[in-house]
Amino acid sequence: MKKVVYPGTFDPITVGHIDLVERACRLFDHVVVAVAASTKKKPLFTLDERVDLAQQVLGHKPNIEIVGFDILLADLVKQLNAYGVVRGLRAVSDFEYEFQLANMNRQLAPEMESLFLTPAEHLSYISSSLVREIASLGGDVSKFVPPVVRDALQEKFSK
Repeated sequence: MKKVVYPGTFDPITVGHIDLVERACRLFDHVVVAVAASTKKKPLFTLDERVDLAQQVLGHKPNIEIVGFDILLADLVKQLNAYGVVRGLRAVSDFEYEFQLANMNRQLAPEMESLFLTPAEHLSYISSSLVREIASLGGDVSKFVPPVVRDALQEKFSK
């Protein structure tokens, strides 16, 4: 069984993330959506909240598993006995950073593969940071996130 990890902060999970997960599910037997603690990024949602939102959005699919993590990605991939990682590339600007990460991960875990998927064209402009900014200013993010995420954003920013 080929298992792959799709890591990210998912702060919050967007329809772009969901598109990549669904396409990875067609390529692999099992996809682990790994929600990174990423405390240096100072996420809006706690790790538990982000895991819960991902679970609500994707947990109904039989070949998807949602986990939170705060260890090296290479170590997580080994622990999960996964083939490697799937990462999304929205634009050429993402490539340089992702290429650097892939090479670093290859040094840490030579058996770990890094695979890159591009989102559907109509989703390529969506980023969690833009969604957070729009939501923080009271804008409508319903085109960019599932309803449960939209509601969670509205709750966060109404306080």
